[in-house]
Amino acid sequence: MSTSASRWAYLLLVIPFLGTLWVPLYNRVQPTVLGFPFFYWYQLAWVPVSVVLTGIVYRLGRGAQNSDEAGS
Repeated sequence: MSTSASRWAYLLLVIPFLGTLWVPLYNRVQPTVLGFPFFYWYQLAWVPVSVVLTGIVYRLGRGAQNSDEAGS
């Protein structure tokens, strides 16, 4: 993957930011999961999603870096 294409991968990091930025989306109590109101478990659900997206961006960026070094 080229360096410019890997830069587009950084847009994946915007997804968790937008998902937690718009509070009216999750400012409610129902549905509850294991007794936790939606407000809390929605935010906590973004933690593993953010980890996965960060890992994807890291791998794509590292792959682009390795291909650039091999081409030099």
